[in-house]
Amino acid sequence: MDGAELAGKIVYTWLTLVLGFILLPSAFGVSLGISELYMKILVKTLEWATLRIEKGVSKESVLKNSASVGKLNMVLNVYLKGLEAIVEDEVTQRFSSEELVSWNLLTRTNVNFQYISPKLTMVWVLGVIVRYCVLLPLRVTLAFIGISFLVIGTTLVGQLPESSLKNRLSELVHLTCCRICVRALSGTIHYHNKQYRPQKGGICVANHTSPIDVLILTTDGCYAMVGQVHGGLMGIIQRAMVKACPHVWFERSEMKDRHLVTKRLREHIADKKKLPILIFPEGTCINNTSVMMFKKGSFEIGGTIYPVAIKYNPQFGDAFWNSSKYNMVSYLLRVMTSWAIVCDVWYMPPMTREEGEDAVQFANRVKSAIAIQGGLTELPWDGGLKRAKVKDTFKEQQQKNYSKMIVGNGSLNSELD
Repeated sequence: MDGAELAGKIVYTWLTLVLGFILLPSAFGVSLGISELYMKILVKTLEWATLRIEKGVSKESVLKNSASVGKLNMVLNVYLKGLEAIVEDEVTQRFSSEELVSWNLLTRTNVNFQYISPKLTMVWVLGVIVRYCVLLPLRVTLAFIGISFLVIGTTLVGQLPESSLKNRLSELVHLTCCRICVRALSGTIHYHNKQYRPQKGGICVANHTSPIDVLILTTDGCYAMVGQVHGGLMGIIQRAMVKACPHVWFERSEMKDRHLVTKRLREHIADKKKLPILIFPEGTCINNTSVMMFKKGSFEIGGTIYPVAIKYNPQFGDAFWNSSKYNMVSYLLRVMTSWAIVCDVWYMPPMTREEGEDAVQFANRVKSAIAIQGGLTELPWDGGLKRAKVKDTFKEQQQKNYSKMIVGNGSLNSELD
C-alpha cells in the first residue's frame, strides 16, 4: 500500500465517522449522546482542576495572616482603587475578555496555574493535545462542510421562483447548515421560554457578544439578517444567502443614509410573510458582562420588538470577539481551540412602543429588560468607544466617584490614620 492509498483511506474513514456520528445527527437536530458525554467529562475535569488550584493557592495564603500584612493590604487596595479610577473606567473594561473565577485549563489566564502541581500540568498538556490535534481538525471539517452546504444550498434554492416551497426550502437550508456550524464549535445551547420566539413580520433584538450569536439564534429559528455588504468569503456567503432569503444587506454608502435604511426595514416588516429581522442595536461586540447603549434606529421603524437575551458561560470558552485586537481568522482559531461554546438564550415577551414614548426611551426600556433577564450590567455608554479614544470627562467622572467614596467612608479614613 503506497502513501497516497493510505492517505485516501484515512480521509475516507475520517469523513465517514464525521458524517455518521456528527454531521447527519446535527443536520436533523438530534443527538447521539456524544456531546453530552463530552460535556460531563469536561465538567468533572474542570471541577478537579479547580480543587487542585484552590489547594495550591491556600498553601501560599498561609503566610499572609498577620495583622501588619492585613493593614498593608488595605493601603495597597486603596492605592489600587485610585489607579483604576485614573487609568480604567467601566467602559473600557467591557472590551476585554471576561475574568474567570478559576482557571479553565485554557491559556487565557493571569496566573500560571498549570505549574501548581505535576498532575495539573500533565492534564493541561493533555488538554492542549486534545484541543489542537483532535477537536480542531474535527471542527474545521464540520465548519467547512457547513459553510459549503450553505453556499451551495442557498444558491440552488435561489433559482426557484418565489413560492411557499422556496421559503420552506430556504429555512431548511439555513437551519441545517447553522446546526452543523454550531456542532463545529461543540455548542451546547439552552433555550428558555420558546413560546416567545420571534414571529414573522417582527424585529428580533438581542445583546451582542460575538458573530456566532447569529448561529446560536438561527439554530432554533430562521431570521432575515441586516448588515453591511462584505467582500471575500463573507461576501460570497452573503450573495448566496440573499438569493434564497430576503436578507437586508447595505452598501457602506447606504449605511450612512439613515432614512434609506429605515425605509428598507419598514418595507420588510410590512410583509407579514417575511422572516423576522435580526438586529444587534449595540452595533459592536461587548464582553458578555454587560449591555451598552442601544442605537435608536431599530426602534424607529415601528412593528413588534421581540427581545432576546444571550449569556455565554466563559468557563468553557471565551465567545467574545475583540475585533480591535483579533481579526476574524484569529478569533475563529481561538474559539475552535476552546473546550466548547455553552450559552443560555432567553426569549422574552414581545414589546411595542408605548404612547408618548420616543425611540430612545423605547430602546432603553428594551435594553433594561434584556440586561435583567441575562444577568448583565446595564450601561449607558456607546459601544463605539471600543474604537474611539475614551474621553477625559469619563475618566474624570470615575476619579470624582472615587473621591466621594474616600471622603464619605470615615471608618476607612480612621483606619489609615
